[in-house]
Amino acid sequence: MDKTGTRKTTKTGHHHGDLREALIAAGIDILRESGANGLTLRGCAARAGVSHAAPAHHFQGMEGLLVAIAARGFQQFTHLMIQERDAVSVDPGERLLAICRGYLKFARENASLYNLMFSSESVSFSDADLDHASTAAYQVLVDGCAPFEPGPAGAKGVEIMIWSLLHGYAGLARRACSPGSQHPMNDMRFEDILPPLQLRGSYAAEMRPAESAAETR
Repeated sequence: MDKTGTRKTTKTGHHHGDLREALIAAGIDILRESGANGLTLRGCAARAGVSHAAPAHHFQGMEGLLVAIAARGFQQFTHLMIQERDAVSVDPGERLLAICRGYLKFARENASLYNLMFSSESVSFSDADLDHASTAAYQVLVDGCAPFEPGPAGAKGVEIMIWSLLHGYAGLARRACSPGSQHPMNDMRFEDILPPLQLRGSYAAEMRPAESAAETR
């Protein structure tokens, strides 16, 4: 603030917090339109309508901006998975499948951002904000897997199995979508390869009253 108590803004009228958000949003837009090769500090500044020096000031260079963009991507990723999950019934199988649909939808519609989010070469997961955002996204999958019996590797083994299937399917599906592709993934839905999971006893008992009520309607 200046001596009169007025909050300082940039020359373009952005508050400092707004400017950071504008630069992150600009980076996500550029990734969506031009891919990783089109993402530059100058490009983000131009898209946000600020000085070319602004990104370096707010993010200490390209690496900091990429980390902030990836963290925001994970927040959007989490929101979409939760949105899909909460749009279906309380059945654990349907909820887990809805989470998977949200995962794959995000990967399909935000390919460059998704690649950045999972690239340890481009971003440092030692950043607290990025670590928190990525952990929150993984927790959605953990919660979705919790109702099911653990396998030989325990509950974490089930989580990793589902995650591995999702991540592999997302990558393979991009090739299958290529024009004229004869890829084996063509016409193969994720639910077709998802192995059957058995509900834990406590969850199965909770579902029986709901199933009985549905049958009497």
